Amino acid sequence: MERYELLKDIGSGNFGVARLMRNKETKELVAMKYIPRGLKIDENVAREIINHRSLRHPNIIRFKEVVLTPTHLAIVMEYAAGGELFDRICTAGRFSEDEARYFFQQLICGVSYCHFMQICHRDLKLENTLLDGNPAPRLKICDFGYSKSSLLHSKPKSTVGTPAYIAPEVLSRREYDGKMADVWSCGVTLYVMLVGAYPFEDPDDPKNFRKTIGRIVSIQYQIPEYVHISQDCRQLLSRIFVANPAKVLLGSEPCKASVIFLGCTTTLMPFHLFFLSENND
Repeated sequence: MERYELLKDIGSGNFGVARLMRNKETKELVAMKYIPRGLKIDENVAREIINHRSLRHPNIIRFKEVVLTPTHLAIVMEYAAGGELFDRICTAGRFSEDEARYFFQQLICGVSYCHFMQICHRDLKLENTLLDGNPAPRLKICDFGYSKSSLLHSKPKSTVGTPAYIAPEVLSRREYDGKMADVWSCGVTLYVMLVGAYPFEDPDDPKNFRKTIGRIVSIQYQIPEYVHISQDCRQLLSRIFVANPAKVLLGSEPCKASVIFLGCTTTLMPFHLFFLSENND
């Protein structure tokens, strides 16, 4: 820990605190997630370290090392100077379709890679998507605390994640496909970028968790009349928000293995190219 100097605290949560640190030798800025040693060093922390350290992709925050102090375990990661995508949307209200597509395409690329590596994230949300400091920001997925590897861990069954982003099957208390639950969360993220609100919250009672869950299970959402988006974009959302995860994006077999792989390109694509199949069986 002597190699790093503290600059400031940059966040906190149930896990502990996140701090911006600087390497004294290289002057590199890093983010450190401090977790108190003891009961909080649990199975989720172990999975976070094992899964995150195996991932190397430009749309995923880079895992660097783990440092132990007498009182804490610190996970050292790449620092994303642009902050959370959530804050960018709060400032803008909502994005244009082009800007939403720009970030959605990067999100899909990072998620596709996770799934290719047999890891499902299980807590994809705007607060877990960070931006680097470039003028054209690069999106970076972070926080693998709820992640699971199909090679190392049992199939997901527990209800984890953030309520507004949870897929219907995650609420079933039965085993579910974590990859397809991630696809649903990507759909929620896209909707929020375009609309500036969560798709399954009751506009008249947004804090009512029971109503939100009911609307998720019944796939009850709508795009407000004042939001003008293309038919391709509407169709993409309708192919993600389906009750049966096996039929997501028209039940495309490649999609089950890795999410919408066509998202991985530097060229900004129209939304219809995210569809992998025209077979509606």
